[in-house]
Amino acid sequence: MPLREGAMSTDAGTLPLAGVRVVDLSTSYAGPTATMYLADLGAQVIKVERPGRGDDARAWGPPFVGDTSAWFASANRNKRSVAIDLRSDGGKGVLNCLLSAADVFVENMNPAKLESLGLAPDQLRERYPRLIYCALSGFGLDGPDSALPGYDLVAQARSGLMSVTGAAGGTPQRVSTALSDIVTGMSAALAITAAIRRQDRHGVGELIDVTLLESDLALMAPRIAAFLAGEPEPEPSGGTDSVIAVYQPFQTADRPIVLAIGNDEIWQRCCAELGLDELVADERFATNAGRRAHRPYIVHTVQQRLREADAETWLSRLASAGVPAAPIQGLSDVLDDRQVRARGSVFELADAQRAVRSPWRMASNDTPRTPAPQLGADTVDVLAAHGYTPAQIHRLLADSAIQAMDGEAS
Repeated sequence: MPLREGAMSTDAGTLPLAGVRVVDLSTSYAGPTATMYLADLGAQVIKVERPGRGDDARAWGPPFVGDTSAWFASANRNKRSVAIDLRSDGGKGVLNCLLSAADVFVENMNPAKLESLGLAPDQLRERYPRLIYCALSGFGLDGPDSALPGYDLVAQARSGLMSVTGAAGGTPQRVSTALSDIVTGMSAALAITAAIRRQDRHGVGELIDVTLLESDLALMAPRIAAFLAGEPEPEPSGGTDSVIAVYQPFQTADRPIVLAIGNDEIWQRCCAELGLDELVADERFATNAGRRAHRPYIVHTVQQRLREADAETWLSRLASAGVPAAPIQGLSDVLDDRQVRARGSVFELADAQRAVRSPWRMASNDTPRTPAPQLGADTVDVLAAHGYTPAQIHRLLADSAIQAMDGEAS
C-alpha cells in the first residue's frame, strides 16, 4: 500500500507487526491509543472517520498545534485517515472492502449502532471468521450496565480508584490524566498482539472485550487484595502507601521529594544517610510491619531531618546510598529531565508535533514517526490500494460516501 509523503521510514517492513492490517473505527482516546501502539510496532492502521468532523478528539482543544488538537495528535501517530459516511450504501461497501482485507478490527461504538450498521461482533465474525474483533467500552459486552456510556472519570470513580486518591482526610480525587483510557488501550494492544500470534498459527479470529472499568480494577488489584485480606476500607491518604512504610512525599528546605523505602535494607541505608542511627537501632522499626505501626513518629522524624537541607543535596546523597528518591516534578521539569532527554522519551514529529514515545524499546527497531493524519488524508490512496478504480472513487466522492483532502480526488 503506498504511503503519503513523510510517512513511515523505509525499514518499517522489519517491525514486529509489519504486514498486519488494522481497521480502526474507534474514537476519543482508549481505542486510538491501542491502535497507535500497534502502529508503532509496524501494523498498517487505517483510521476510519466521519466526514466533516472526524474523531471526536480532533475538537479537543485548545491547545492545537497548527490545526491539530494536541490530544488527538498524542494518540494517532503512524496511522492513515480514511473518511467514510457509514450511513450511505457506498460508505458501507467501502468499509466492508477494508474489513475483507483486514486482520484486526477495533471499535468503541454503541452496541445498538453497531447492530444497525451490521458491525456487531456476531455479524462481522460470521462474515470474516479470521478477523480479530476488539471491542472497547466502559463496561463490557455483557452484564446489566453494558449499554452505559463510559468515560475515564466514570471508570475511576466506579472502580474505587478515586476513593484512595487525594489528600489525607480530603475529598476523593481523579488521577489527573486519561489513566483509564491509556491503560485500556495498552491492555487492548496486548490482547490483540496475542490474538495475532494465534491467528498466524491457526488461521482463526478472536473476540476481545476490553473495558475501562476492568482496566481500572487491574490498577486497583493490590489495594483490592489487601482489602480482601482484612485491611480496613482504604481512604485518600495523600502520597502515602497503605502497606509500605515509608513510601511518600516529604518537604526539604526548598521543594518536595519522595522516598520509596521498599525493604529493610533500604530503610537501614536511608537512616544511615540521614544520620538517624537511632531509628535503625530501634527494633520496633526493623520490619515494615513495625514501621507501619509507628508510621506517624517515623514520618515526623524523617521530615524534620529532610528540612535541614535542600532537595538537590538530599537527592545526591540518597542516590549515592542506593535509596530510591526523586523530586516531584512539574511538566516543565519533566521535559528537561536529563534521563528523559538522554533517551529521547519525547521526540519531534513533522508538522511541529512533539510526542511521547511508546513505553518500550526494542533493539531491532526504532518507532516509526509519522504525525497524526489530517482528516481524509489517505482516502483516495487507501481505496486505490484496495482495488477501487479512479472512476469508482470519483463516484463515491460525488455521492459524499467518502471524503478526501482538497486536491486528492484528481
